[in-house]
Order: sequence, then C-alpha cells, then structure tokens
Amino acid sequence: MHTRSVRHAALPLITLMAIVVTSVATPAQALSVDRKAAVDAARTSGYATGVFPIVDRVAGQLARSLQDRAVQDRIVSSVANGPVDLMSVRAGSSLTQAVRGANQELLTAKGLPPTGASMLRLRLAHPDMRAALLRGEAPLVAATHSDDAVTGVLAYEPGGATVHLDAVLLPQRPVLLVEVDTAQALTMGLDVLRATLAQRGIAGVGTGLTATAGYWATKVNAVRLSDDKEPWIKGAAEIFNVVGGFGLDGKVKIDTVQMPYLDYDGTTYFPNQLLVHFSAYKYNLADVVMMEDDGDTNYLQLAQAIAAALLYIVDGGAYTPLVSAILAAMPNSWWTDDPDYVDSWYALSTRSSGRLNGAAANGWMDVVPYWVEQF
Repeated sequence: MHTRSVRHAALPLITLMAIVVTSVATPAQALSVDRKAAVDAARTSGYATGVFPIVDRVAGQLARSLQDRAVQDRIVSSVANGPVDLMSVRAGSSLTQAVRGANQELLTAKGLPPTGASMLRLRLAHPDMRAALLRGEAPLVAATHSDDAVTGVLAYEPGGATVHLDAVLLPQRPVLLVEVDTAQALTMGLDVLRATLAQRGIAGVGTGLTATAGYWATKVNAVRLSDDKEPWIKGAAEIFNVVGGFGLDGKVKIDTVQMPYLDYDGTTYFPNQLLVHFSAYKYNLADVVMMEDDGDTNYLQLAQAIAAALLYIVDGGAYTPLVSAILAAMPNSWWTDDPDYVDSWYALSTRSSGRLNGAAANGWMDVVPYWVEQF
C-alpha cells in the first residue's frame, strides 16, 4: 500500500493539531510538559525495530539452500501453489534453525508475545512468474521491504550471489519473496494493543456498558484509498483503525477495528462494516485514525506511545479531537520511510452520512448512521 503522498499532507496537519490539543482544558495545559516527556520517551524507545534486516538475512540463507536441487524443487512446488509458512518448508536443518531464530527476533521486533506463531512466509512475487518457475528456471530470492519509496531491490541468486533489481519494472526471472505475515501479525498485535492500553487505564468501548434498547453506530458502506504507483515487491495491505472518543466517565476510550478486505489502493470496497460504536461515548463524536502494518509495526511500543499521549487528555466539558494526540505519538519513521499512517477522520457522529474525505486526502469513506438493536 503506497501512501507516500500522505506524509507531506500530514506533517503540517500535526503542527496545527498540536495547537488544538494544548489549547483545551486547563488541566491538560498543566500537564503538557509531563505529557511531552512521556510521549517522547514512548515513541523513541526501540521503534527502530530492524524488521527488514532480519527478513533479508533469511532471504540470503534461503537462497544459499537453493543450491541443493532437491531443496529447490520442494520449495518451488510449494510456492507455486500459493504463499507458504516458511517454518514448514523442508530445506535442511541449518535453514530450519535459522528461520526459527529469525522468527523469535521478529516477534520481539514487532512487540508480540514470544510464544506467538510463525511470522515468516514465502510467496511468488507475481502470478505471471509461475510459468517460468514451473519450467525449472532458477528463482531469485528477496525480502519484502517496508519502504514503498525504495528504488532498488536486492535479490539473491541460488548460492547467495547478489543481484540488483529495479523496484518498478517486474523482473523477467521468477522471484521468491520472504516477508512478514502481516495478516497474522495484525491479529496478534491488536490483542497486544488493546491489552496494553487497558493496563494503562484506557478502556475499550465495550467496557462499562449499561443495558439499553440499542445504540447508534457508524456503518461504512464503501471505502477507497488513493491510487498510487507502488513497487512490485509490495503485497496486500493490512489496514486497521484506531477509533477514539470520551467515555461516560470522561476518560478516553479506544477501539481498534480491522479492515482485512482493504488490500489495495485504487480499489473501491463495499464492506457494510460498523466502524464507530457510540454505545459508551459521553459525546456524540469520535475520531478515526487509519493505519497499516507494513511489516515493521511494533504494537507494544505503539500502544505505549498512544497511552502516554492519551492519558493526559482530560474531559474539559467539550469534545477534544484525539487524532492529533495519536499522530503526535507516532515515531518519526512513520512520516519519512514507512507508510504506517494512512489517513484520519475527525468528528464522526451518529448523524454522519455520505462521502467523508480523509484529512490527509488519501482516501474516502461512504458512511451512514446505523441503529444496533438489542436482542
């Protein structure tokens, strides 16, 4: 998912929104210095996860194992039918051990539990390469990069020799890509995000509800992100949303909503998905920040940074936008190399309807109010 244009739009937006946050209630002003120190500490502690070097190292090791024709045939046979879990590939004890070690490093780098599932998978870079692969043409091996602005791709020949490929032009030879299984990482990561926020006193919208006859929600009928050119090495996006508002107790509440269908930009999707649940909000307003796991997201540190930012936002008797605090908590790398921030929407209400353009002009959503009835 290429969102490079978002970064340029978002940077001046952060400056403007920072003014909004620091100009609300007096209690928030009194804590502004402490808040900044907490956010700075959370956003800079280990965000340089080093995911790509780990994956690239595995790609080189896998390429060296392809010198064994029997190993190459087994791998080609598996990958030709679709992406495979690299932990399940039979390519010798040396590679198996290396993959297991790299998997533990990736779990740490992404802030996931050490007992988590396999994070590495192998896939063919493009369906058009399948015929050449099955004809017996020796494949190159490369690692999927988290940077959409990359201009070149470093690949490995069977045996380990390096080859430099163009990032835009599809290679003539088949290429096997080693990458993070971002779909699985996202599911695990959002559990970490919710648990970490709850431990720090930021509850989800499902807590503290009282029995009612139903409640209003915002339903997404259609959604589309901007059509931007991206490298062939990139796969489908893994999109999730951080939805925030003030609970009935005046404290910030955060919900996370996945959009597993939103794979590619330039495509309109019609999910009929509930995005905002107003069942536990004090005000008839909520904000949405859309993000993408591009392989390098550290969920534990993201949660710590968001918590450090939002715990200092207090209810001053009027709704305070939360987008700015969430964006301010993001690491600098999210605005330079890695397109983890996609877009944001301010002040969705129970009356929000029609097409809503994102603040960063990278996408739009068609929404309608939806009444959720109680059984």
